[in-house]
Amino acid sequence: MVGSPQRELFHARPGPFVPRDAQDLMAWPFFSLAKSRRVTPIDFHMGDVSIRVEATAEHGMATIWDADILIWAASQIVDARDKGLRTSRFMFATPYEILSFIGRSDSGVNYSRLKAALDRLQSTTIVTSIRQPDERRRHRFSWIAEWKERLDTAGRSTGVELILADWFYAGVIDDALILTIDRAYFDLTGGLERWLYRLVRKHGGRQSFGWSFDLEHLHLKSGSMSHFRRFHFELRAIVERQSLPGYRLALADDPVGRQRLTFRPEQLKGAIRPRMRTGDRQ
Repeated sequence: MVGSPQRELFHARPGPFVPRDAQDLMAWPFFSLAKSRRVTPIDFHMGDVSIRVEATAEHGMATIWDADILIWAASQIVDARDKGLRTSRFMFATPYEILSFIGRSDSGVNYSRLKAALDRLQSTTIVTSIRQPDERRRHRFSWIAEWKERLDTAGRSTGVELILADWFYAGVIDDALILTIDRAYFDLTGGLERWLYRLVRKHGGRQSFGWSFDLEHLHLKSGSMSHFRRFHFELRAIVERQSLPGYRLALADDPVGRQRLTFRPEQLKGAIRPRMRTGDRQ
């Protein structure tokens, strides 16, 4: 049970904290990109990576907006660890602490949305080969194993307790599997926009030549239910808006005639050049 005596709760601490994201979650399709309820599974296979994400009819699949809670948790854990404090996947926080970190007001509507997000994170199940040393092994988990709400005598919420998935927590405490992200990420309103920023941050990093992906490959990696033509239209609109914080995007044809999305850090000057790099098919 959440908060049982044998489990030491990690209490969220006041910020501000640098937002940090888990690279596995940035690189692969783990979340619905739609605000409407999705129950159709994500079934993704590429090389030795397999991911299946399943949702319940009652709550639907965890969305990329729900993943903000995981970014909050990762940021709390890494900051505490770097300060020499004991961390745990058993966490306690007030709704205000979570909502303020992810750039949302502490309103009744947002509080209700937070509880719905926790329900989706708990009810969505994932089966994946990622970080499994045996190629025949698969790890099954939910982002949050359990969560519960604390109430005062008047029935008002005083906080929430939650248990993070061990798979997620293990990735967070590994330095090599965490990246800082721009706080402006929380201002992005589109699901595809948010997914694309995380992918660009993961692969583009601070490399002077940036990175590139062909569009069909991007469509596959997104896990989106949109048809490719719609996906292409929405991607072109993002490129026109240049809305991803810290990066410049462009569409260009490669030598064999495939259209590619290219991106590089914004502070580096010079033309964006499409370039096939090792790992383009990651």
